[in-house]
Amino acid sequence: MADILLTSNSTPIFKYIVWILGKIINVIFEFLYLIHIPNIGLAIVLFTIVIYMLMMPLTIKQQKFSKLSARMNPEIQAIQKKYKGKTDQQSMMAMNQETRAVYAKYGVSPSGSCLQLLVQLPVLFALYRVIYQMPAYVTKIRECFDGFVQTLGRNDISFFQENVSSFVYYRKQFTESALAGTKYGNIQNSFIDVLNRASSSDWDKIIEHYGSSAANVNESLMKYNNFLGLNIGDSPSAIIRNAINSGAWLLVIMAVLIPVLSAITQWVNIKLAPQPETNNNQEQSPMMASMKTMNMIMPIMSAVFCYTLPAGMGIYWIASALVRTVQQIVINKQLNKIDVDEMMKKNIEKYNEKMKRMGLPAQQINNTAKLNTRSVETQKPQRSKEEKEEAIKKATEYYNNNAKPGSLTAKANMVKQYNEKNNK
Repeated sequence: MADILLTSNSTPIFKYIVWILGKIINVIFEFLYLIHIPNIGLAIVLFTIVIYMLMMPLTIKQQKFSKLSARMNPEIQAIQKKYKGKTDQQSMMAMNQETRAVYAKYGVSPSGSCLQLLVQLPVLFALYRVIYQMPAYVTKIRECFDGFVQTLGRNDISFFQENVSSFVYYRKQFTESALAGTKYGNIQNSFIDVLNRASSSDWDKIIEHYGSSAANVNESLMKYNNFLGLNIGDSPSAIIRNAINSGAWLLVIMAVLIPVLSAITQWVNIKLAPQPETNNNQEQSPMMASMKTMNMIMPIMSAVFCYTLPAGMGIYWIASALVRTVQQIVINKQLNKIDVDEMMKKNIEKYNEKMKRMGLPAQQINNTAKLNTRSVETQKPQRSKEEKEEAIKKATEYYNNNAKPGSLTAKANMVKQYNEKNNK
């Protein structure tokens, strides 16, 4: 059976990730069908759990990098402050060398967790693609449409264009197929994409026009799409609108919960994620500021998207946030047991071994890193006026020693011991 053209991705590498994820969700749905609970919403939840569990090793590695970054960033910022305003080549080379030394000490690369993100992001985008275009990858869902779309042809395009709101997404594909005289099956595949996105009101018009053949398709889809009383093919906004008109207030509550839970779970997930450690004297980087802004906006965006997109996407967002939250709790417990100093010691040993194999002076670089650490750790905090006055008072008593108060010896002794105390 031919794939649905509009949902089959042809992007290099990405298409293979989509294909693999499509196979996974198809196996999950076939299993649910076998045990007589063929439900798309449940399949989405199980699919999300499986994928995030498979990606957990990468997530742990990324979180370890974040934990090390919290310790490393003050040293990096101290180096940047040291060479601030110096643009000559010698200063730039020295700053780069000291920065590399700090990275070496912590056993991380300047690219940080980029590798993990490069693996995770395509998977997450592919995950979204598979869920949004289920008939392209789940055989049982695609079979719901087959008998009906085989009766449709180019003459039906005008009806769909006038009566089905989702047709607007595929108008260009239909036009190109008709003008190019492509195979009839391609237009049938395009019809499946339109029907998959058709709302309940769209289906009412389709059933009115085509009769029992369309009604059978809708009945099968409703059986698959019904999740806790909601048709996950409809958006919460459409569900709320129709439920208010019919007085079904329970459906209104259920539909409202989707964007609300999506925003809450996203917010909880962000709060549990490791946050960069800062202090009052540490300057906030532009990247850190933008991340804080994104953390505030993301839950709101999540609610807006889940209100307007099909409810199935909202279920995916909620399920993924819940899975990430559980993962983060487990990871945080593991990270709290990690001795960062011991990890750094092992990283230095590994780095030295690597430098020896390359014939480079590894120990010299690590000594530079240790020196940078001491320069950061030994910075003295500024004392208040009251603290300074108290220190002077104590110093005066200390300086008098056993000499007679007000004598020349006492005064000389005061100067001498003041110098000795502040030179320690």
